Amino acid sequence: MTSFIAASGFGILFNAPRQALIQCGLVGMFGWIVYYILVDQGMDTVPATIFGSMLVAVLSHLCARLYKTPIIIFNVSGIIPLVPGGIAYDAMRKFVENDYFSAVQLSAKVMLLAGAIAIGLMFSEVANQIFKKAWGWFRLE
Repeated sequence: MTSFIAASGFGILFNAPRQALIQCGLVGMFGWIVYYILVDQGMDTVPATIFGSMLVAVLSHLCARLYKTPIIIFNVSGIIPLVPGGIAYDAMRKFVENDYFSAVQLSAKVMLLAGAIAIGLMFSEVANQIFKKAWGWFRLE
C-alpha cells in the first residue's frame, strides 16, 4: 500500500496527468510486490530488483498504450519504490562517520541496485522492440 502511495505521490510531483495517477501507483505497487516476494523467497536483492523493474517497464508499456499517454510517466513514478534511497543514505552516513569499509560496501550495493534498475528497464524495452518487429513481420504474411 505504501508503494502505491509513493508511486502516486511521485506522479503528482512529476506533473503526471490526474487520470494517470492511479495507474502510476499500481505500476509501482506491482513492481514492489514482485521485488518483495522474490526477496522473501530468498533471492538476492539485485536480481529481484531486475525482475521488479522489468515488470514496471512492461506495465508501463501496457498503460501507455491503453491510456494513450507517454511511457515515461509510468516508468518514472513506477520505479520510485525500487530506488535504494535508504541504502544510499546509510552509505553517506558511514562516510561521514569515517567507517570507510562499510561505506564502500554500501556504496557498491547502491551502484549494483541502480544498475539492476537500468538493466530491467532496458531489457523490457528491447523485448518490446523485438516483439513489435516480430509481430509486424508476422502480420505481413
